[in-house]
Amino acid sequence: MELNIGTNIKRLRLAKGLTQEQLADLLTISTAAVSKWEAKNTYPDITMLFPLAEIFGVTVDELLGYDEEKAKKDVDMILAEQQRMYVEGRFTEGKELIVNARKKYPHDYRIMNAYMWDMERGADEKTLLKNKDELTQICDCILEGCTQDGLRAEAINMKAKLLHASGDTAAAFELLDHLSAWQAPVLKEGLFSKNTPEFRHWNKRNCYGLMDVLSIKLARIIRFDPALSVTEKIERIESIANTFADMSNQRDLAFLSIGVQSLYATLAGMLRADNAPITEIIRIRDKHLASLQKIMALAKEDPVIKELFQSTYKTEDLVAWELNRLLHSPHPQFARLREYPEYMSMLEKWAK
Repeated sequence: MELNIGTNIKRLRLAKGLTQEQLADLLTISTAAVSKWEAKNTYPDITMLFPLAEIFGVTVDELLGYDEEKAKKDVDMILAEQQRMYVEGRFTEGKELIVNARKKYPHDYRIMNAYMWDMERGADEKTLLKNKDELTQICDCILEGCTQDGLRAEAINMKAKLLHASGDTAAAFELLDHLSAWQAPVLKEGLFSKNTPEFRHWNKRNCYGLMDVLSIKLARIIRFDPALSVTEKIERIESIANTFADMSNQRDLAFLSIGVQSLYATLAGMLRADNAPITEIIRIRDKHLASLQKIMALAKEDPVIKELFQSTYKTEDLVAWELNRLLHSPHPQFARLREYPEYMSMLEKWAK
């Protein structure tokens, strides 16, 4: 950060109507010291900042010439320019820009973050470990002082990369598990080189997890559309589920069955809450249980699907898990459905 303290001291001194000698007397220092500050030959000792600010009636930031809003805009421009350079393939210029920004704004957390990820860009594990001390120092600084969740997550991610590069992948995973359930798996994938079995494993797992989330979000878009009737909502969500089911018959798209079960689970819950006709609830719940059975069959062939659902439901028998919930949950809506003999007959069919 460029300091304009010498210029500011002179400006503020003159505004107060003080001579260099008078200011020196107030601070019990030599006139020569004040002269050197104003000539920008030296800076005041840190112990002088608060007395100077008090004499002039300003804040220390004002004394130093630091304009927070101006600095923020400058950092915004620097980061935008760096991004533009990288998009255009001007990596050397982008690196030079962020190195200079680090010198100008050494305590700006966004600059710290951009600087450390520029160091990581294209670096192998050996190079990463070579810069371990500096990277760790930056991460610790962000984690100790920054309140922005995004930047803190970036610092945790970098520390995990350093642990993995050091050979302690278990510790890296443990650290990443402090992040949200959707962040951690994606960042675990990013620890590994793309030609490794570990990368392929986490890439598949994240793809399957995203399929689950995507399907739920699609169903909710329709469910909470006030322009649609309950019948229209059922038709649209079921149509998407049927499309996914048809596509899942292709070997490479079998994982779309995850979307089918998510859509039917969301639809069944929606119908229960909206007091839909019992015949529709039974029909959709029956399809949901069938989709869970198909997922169990897939899990026998795909260990990643098995791992994902075991970690989610803590069981290998998804149908039994769901039946236990439907048959024994004390929730009033579930209890109300159990009063219908035809509903119980459908559940008992799956329990056999």
